[in-house]
Amino acid sequence: MDLDVFVTAHRAEWDRLDALLGRRRLTGAEADELVALYQRTATHLSLIQSSAPDPQLTGRLSQLVARARSAVTGTRRASWRDVTRFLAHGFPSAVYRSRRWWVPTALISTVIAIILGWWIGTHPDVQASIAAPTELRELTRPGGQYETYYSSHPAASFAAQVWTNNAWAAAQCLILGIFLGLPVLWILFQNMLNLGVGFGLMSSAGRLDTFLGLVLPHGMLELTAVFVAAGTGLRLGWTVIDPGPRTRRTALAEEGRAAIGMAIGLALVLFVSGAIEGFVTPSGLPTWARIGIGILAELAFLLYVFVLGGRAARSGETGDVEAVERSATVPTAA
Repeated sequence: MDLDVFVTAHRAEWDRLDALLGRRRLTGAEADELVALYQRTATHLSLIQSSAPDPQLTGRLSQLVARARSAVTGTRRASWRDVTRFLAHGFPSAVYRSRRWWVPTALISTVIAIILGWWIGTHPDVQASIAAPTELRELTRPGGQYETYYSSHPAASFAAQVWTNNAWAAAQCLILGIFLGLPVLWILFQNMLNLGVGFGLMSSAGRLDTFLGLVLPHGMLELTAVFVAAGTGLRLGWTVIDPGPRTRRTALAEEGRAAIGMAIGLALVLFVSGAIEGFVTPSGLPTWARIGIGILAELAFLLYVFVLGGRAARSGETGDVEAVERSATVPTAA
């Protein structure tokens, strides 16, 4: 594309659109003209971005298109309808669409945690490198630090602290996924290593049942949320490498917006797991009851994703914002 020729051919249209946007009132004919000019200018912007990107011209046209879209569609305010749509369709469909990433991530990570736990639990020399024998006994004995950890603070403040920490870990997986997913792998390994250390030390002390009774009630839902975040982050990283038929800019914009929605949704899921960890895990309920509550929470989330989310995804929901709120683009060849 010869950019100078293109600008010369269409400058008058852009100036006319700018002039119409500056008026407080428009006639019917002028309103129709504004809509037509907005559509043409949006197409011009996409062509320039894909064929002859020029920062100054792109900035001017982006601002012009944004103003025109606001004038055409009007100012839109968030409503309870948006919240309902997000919870019933957007979030579960986004999790469902990422299942080919987070389900294998969950399976592989769990296997790694078990292997690490077995290795630590069966090798005294590895345990000695973690802490001194007296410290290990203090960690694993009845009434030791592993057990008192969950009741060391008031339930409400402990749940809030756990929720904040886990939400930040999930957000890191989603945000850092754009760096080809490499930071996500490190965050996952750290989580599995921490789990493996507890698994190995408590099993070597003959108290694996106690450890599982403390971890499973909240851990199933909590780890599922972390795995979903990690899988989504890895998917975002792969989008950088292979955006498919979309342009890399468009693909990253779409997947990035969906990832932001995922962060909000997962914060709600982690709020539930934090509440379980703060109020159920240290409670006086029998172990079977505490684990049963954790299983019910996990099953509810999986049904929410695979039934409600699957139905929404098959109807075309992607977890992205509604079409009217997206940047205008032109079709690209596959």
